[in-house]
Amino acid sequence: MNTKSNPRAVNSLSRRAAVRLVVLAAGLQLGTAIPSIAVEPLPLAIKGYDPVAYFTVGRPVPGLPAIEYEWDGYLYRFSLAEHRDLFKADPVHYAPQFGNFCAMALSKGEIVVADPGNWLIGDGKLYVFGKPVGPDLFQKDLAGNILKANQNRTLIPKR
Repeated sequence: MNTKSNPRAVNSLSRRAAVRLVVLAAGLQLGTAIPSIAVEPLPLAIKGYDPVAYFTVGRPVPGLPAIEYEWDGYLYRFSLAEHRDLFKADPVHYAPQFGNFCAMALSKGEIVVADPGNWLIGDGKLYVFGKPVGPDLFQKDLAGNILKANQNRTLIPKR
């Protein structure tokens, strides 16, 4: 097309260029106006210890980052793939009853982060505690303490 012989062509090109610039500018504005969503990592359940090992091995065993499973807002680690599979099949059975929090403190209306080295299996459920005396105190009135801790479950911080 010869722009010297057709003055409307120059005008038309200018309009097209202007429209493109407006569309481009609007696109850039949109691109910067959308907030970036930072995904927070899930909290590690019981400090990375394998919840199934309490039942199968009878002691706390550190889990491995290579064997993980997400459930109920936590990231669980396992020492064996078989433990992960058992957990997947019945997480309510294997997960600590009050997440990462001390069952004894919760029965008293307090929030204390548990140490996975302080634990108890009672009525087929895993309970973890903040202090070494926790399991013995909790077991003195197991049914009553479970009831009180469950009544205070709303105190557990939301994730």
